[in-house]
Amino acid sequence: NDVGGNPARARSESLRVGQHETLSSSQQAIQQQQQQHSFHQQAYLYESSLHRPVKRPLDVLTIPLMPGGHRPLSRAKSSPASASLPAQEPSAKAMSIPMPEQATKPRFTTGIVYDSVMLKHQCTCGDNSNHPEHAGRIQSIWSRLQERGLRNNCECIRGRKATLEELQSVHTETHVLLYGTNPLNRLKLDNRKLAGILSQRMFVMLPCGGLGVDSDTIWNELHSSNAARWAAGSVIDLAFKVASRELKNGFALVRPPGHHADPSTAMGFCFFNSVAIAAKQLQLRRDVRKILIVDWDVHHGNGTQRVFYTDPNVLYISLHRHDDGNFFPGSGAADEVGAGNGEGFNVNVAWTGGLDPPMGDVEYLTAFRTVVMPIAHEFSPDVVLVSAGFDAAEGHPAPLGGYKVTAKCFGHMTRQLMSLAGGRVVLALEGGHDLTSICDASEACVSALLGNELDPLPEETLRQRPNQNAVCSLETVIHVQSKYWTSVKQFASKVQYTLLEAQKHDRDEVDTVTALASLSVGRGSIAVAGNRPQEEPMEEDEPMSL
Repeated sequence: NDVGGNPARARSESLRVGQHETLSSSQQAIQQQQQQHSFHQQAYLYESSLHRPVKRPLDVLTIPLMPGGHRPLSRAKSSPASASLPAQEPSAKAMSIPMPEQATKPRFTTGIVYDSVMLKHQCTCGDNSNHPEHAGRIQSIWSRLQERGLRNNCECIRGRKATLEELQSVHTETHVLLYGTNPLNRLKLDNRKLAGILSQRMFVMLPCGGLGVDSDTIWNELHSSNAARWAAGSVIDLAFKVASRELKNGFALVRPPGHHADPSTAMGFCFFNSVAIAAKQLQLRRDVRKILIVDWDVHHGNGTQRVFYTDPNVLYISLHRHDDGNFFPGSGAADEVGAGNGEGFNVNVAWTGGLDPPMGDVEYLTAFRTVVMPIAHEFSPDVVLVSAGFDAAEGHPAPLGGYKVTAKCFGHMTRQLMSLAGGRVVLALEGGHDLTSICDASEACVSALLGNELDPLPEETLRQRPNQNAVCSLETVIHVQSKYWTSVKQFASKVQYTLLEAQKHDRDEVDTVTALASLSVGRGSIAVAGNRPQEEPMEEDEPMSL
């Protein structure tokens, strides 16, 4: 089995494009010289619009602007202003996180990590319609959380840039140097390998006029590395604060996403696997023994699976559209269970059957009831990390997902995961491209993390049976995983239950256990009082059937 899928597989969705022209470094440099001045103006205006002091990062304002000479690549029209929400947006001015003068420790509540550094990862074309993964995604979620009053109840942290050493806990040195450095911070590196590595790097020219490492993963030479490192470092920071109980739980509002990035390949909008890196750092630096990673992005997290495929201390559970390997990235079949010591610690709920009908709340909640939560409780993790992609949400066209999971369902799944690891749960944004859908889903998840009352699921959802394709998919994974997890065996015959039927069955089981316990206590006391033998005839146990 190719456990991580084929990194070279192209997205079969509409993101695919035709032939691409490879650019030389000299062509890129000429392009950047013409665009540099425009970019600086936009960056200045953007920072000013946030009513914050204009920072002078090394990678923006210290680049010489005199004509002639070789200059590092930059990307005109890549300012986040081109992707930002309308200027009249009331919360737009609150985009930069206020950092209060606090000597006191943070409130013990939900933490949210976000920073505008991650907005600068933008294609040179400046047209978001060409690129589903754009800065407006996290910008709009950040504004929504403010508008709903959720941000005020959370502890907002800025995050930080991951170090090269942290990145190398998951990725190869070559990969880290390729995608973790830009023209200016490379000058600080005393690394003779760097020149040779960079000379091998090839970009493709996209139909929109921008550059990419492949046909849908754009690259901004000046800002992409910083954004990707900031995303990874922010997830690490938040995970550490939650693991140490400095924060109750957390939501990492980060981009670019990470779960498709494997140790040596950038793909599917991903450069560094932030959740995997956070898990590795928890193992290495916080001595966290058992980590659960739940990935509910509609695409399989091929990178995360590959990183932990032989690790028995990290349980990876993914729910994703698979369609027998015909949906991007093609990996994640139910029989990919791990290898060596890690066998049995990789669980793929691989949905099949395409969109006839699409999976929705009933199917996902049934998967949680019969597979995800039983195995998770049996594993008993110390920390739960969630690759929280929202592209399974309603509102995404077929090529990007096509499923119908509601925001309420994401909130309910979050609440269930909070029953694990003493509530130490960190969600990190992965995919999801319909702005309304991802805002609704993020709002529901953060509200659940805060402990707010969940919106009830509709009666129709509670009375509906999972569709037949979902039943087949779940029966397959239960059959495969029963070899490793005894907790799922009992659900093999219960996959087709409605949620109401499942609740009633659970109540009946609890009543039966309670009755047995009371009988056991009663029998024990009688035996002592009357000095009777401990073994009683079966006929005397008839009250069990009451």
